[in-house]
Amino acid sequence: MEIKTYTKKELALMYSPYATPAVASNKLARWIKRCLPLFKELQACHYHVSDKTLTPKQVALIVQYLGEP
Repeated sequence: MEIKTYTKKELALMYSPYATPAVASNKLARWIKRCLPLFKELQACHYHVSDKTLTPKQVALIVQYLGEP
C-alpha cells in the first residue's frame, strides 16, 4: 500500500471493498473512534472527523494501528 493523501472514502473502501462507500466510511470512522491511541495521535496531526481527506502522516498512523487494508 502506498502512503499518500487519500480521501476518507478511498481509504475506507480499501478496508471494506465490498461495502458501499457510505457503509465503508462509517465503519472506518467507528474503528478510528474506538481505538483511542489512534484517535489521539490523529488529533495531534490536526485530524477532525469532518475532514474529507487524510494526509500521508494520518494514513500512516491508521495503517500502523489498523494494519494494511
